[in-house]
Amino acid sequence: MPRLTVDSQIRRKFGKNANRRLRAAGRVPGIVYGRKVAPVAVSVDPKDLDRILHSETGHNTIFRLKYHDQETNVLIRELQRDPVGEELLHADFLAVSMDRTMVFDVPVETLGTAAGVKMYGGILDLVVREIHLECLPGDLPDHIRVDVTDLQIGDSVRVEQLDVDTDKVKILSDPDLTVLTIAAPSVETEAEEIMLEDEAAEPEIAGGGQTEGSQPAE
Repeated sequence: MPRLTVDSQIRRKFGKNANRRLRAAGRVPGIVYGRKVAPVAVSVDPKDLDRILHSETGHNTIFRLKYHDQETNVLIRELQRDPVGEELLHADFLAVSMDRTMVFDVPVETLGTAAGVKMYGGILDLVVREIHLECLPGDLPDHIRVDVTDLQIGDSVRVEQLDVDTDKVKILSDPDLTVLTIAAPSVETEAEEIMLEDEAAEPEIAGGGQTEGSQPAE
């Protein structure tokens, strides 16, 4: 799959006023840095960043950033946003060496519907949403997928049970950590359902009829 390429421009002016004017012109200030890479101040189109962040790999997307007359493999290391308007204020890009392992947080994705949920109304509780792992950037999985189809109420999945290629990926999360469980329906939910069933089954009494404990009219 071809790697995404994003164009950037070198920044020559710095400071709050310069950055404010840059954002007003529809650009976001940023910086590129990394191992054996001299820091470079750049600006990018925020639409390109939104496209990356909303892709399947999100923050873990490795793409090629063009600046000067070169292209560098990078990923978005940090974003600064306005706490009120959520406007993107600044972006940090980490230069990536494709032959050097890095640490990533990879999201967990469930596949299918658990039998305990489908048949008995159980609840899937996703306890851990991301797994901490180390690998080469080119071996980074988009998600760690867990097939829950056969899980019954009371079943759980731990980190050590995850299906990953351990030849390429080293999981750093605690192997005994529970990733997800299938919990029984809550007692309140069961009680509410029983109450509704009882109310639906109770016969309606016509006006003037007897109720339990009443006396017949003389």
